[in-house]
Amino acid sequence: MHAGVRRMSKRETNRLRCDFSPDKARYDRNAAILYASGHRPKRRRVRTLVEEMKITIRRENPTQQDVVALIAASDAYLRALYPPASNHLVDVDGLASVDTVFLVARRSQSALGTIAFRVLEPGHAEIKRLFVSGQARGFGLGRRLLAALEDAARRQGITRLSLETGIRQPEAIGLYRSAGYLECQPFGAYKPDPLSLFMSKRIIEPA
Repeated sequence: MHAGVRRMSKRETNRLRCDFSPDKARYDRNAAILYASGHRPKRRRVRTLVEEMKITIRRENPTQQDVVALIAASDAYLRALYPPASNHLVDVDGLASVDTVFLVARRSQSALGTIAFRVLEPGHAEIKRLFVSGQARGFGLGRRLLAALEDAARRQGITRLSLETGIRQPEAIGLYRSAGYLECQPFGAYKPDPLSLFMSKRIIEPA
């Protein structure tokens, strides 16, 4: 610790650490204070916050060239895990249909992740195409995409979101469970499949 710098109390330190806001000016100020007082924020926490500050999630057209490439990467990943009969992929044309909302996560101009929902019936929609590129994993982007999609669904009057995922994707299953999704029976046109797991969540409770 530098000579002449007052050692901060534990309470002061914790308050600053809890206030690592995405607001860049406040983030830089708090980091500088902590470093000057001899405290070192965890490197992963600092790195994660810096990355989060740079990422935006918006509704976009899935036919853009860089987004098509990301969808192709998602296809390749899933085809390496499951046989064709157990892969329920929605193509670019389907994602661009009027009954589908498609979101893209970007850092600067680079597409890093996608997620979508398509309406099955009034108030009920299915989650599709949650995918995060390899370079963007480890920063909680999948959780941010899921939260953004739920917000978009609520704005359109969707009360329940359902999904199909594969049993060979423990990270995805863990994400959905931690976000409140519960296992359910096959829905829509799906049939029982030993490689599939079906989940659902009510995102707006009945009045």
